[in-house]
Amino acid sequence: MKTTTKIALSTLALTLVTGVALAAPAAENWDNNCASCHGADGKAQTKTGKKLKIRDYTTAAVQAELKDDAMLKAIADGVKVDGKEKMKGYKDELSADEIKDLVAHIRTLKP
Repeated sequence: MKTTTKIALSTLALTLVTGVALAAPAAENWDNNCASCHGADGKAQTKTGKKLKIRDYTTAAVQAELKDDAMLKAIADGVKVDGKEKMKGYKDELSADEIKDLVAHIRTLKP
């Protein structure tokens, strides 16, 4: 293999590894951004979760109601009810892939 090809492959591999390292895992993003209201387990049995009447993501009925595209939009843009912000948006803090991974994480919360 030529030296130029080796260097190019090494650079590509390093770029991919660096990109993966910068994106936080979904569980970490959940803990940092979501668990304070939704609970670490997704049951929303936190002070804020109870106050805002957040749904329990561990129930099959709620999981069936949730649509991926609606969750993506809610995480990215936030949620407003009657003009009041119920949940802030995270599009400025999380990448599109991290938001997509959070949706996948929410799906793992059902029994």
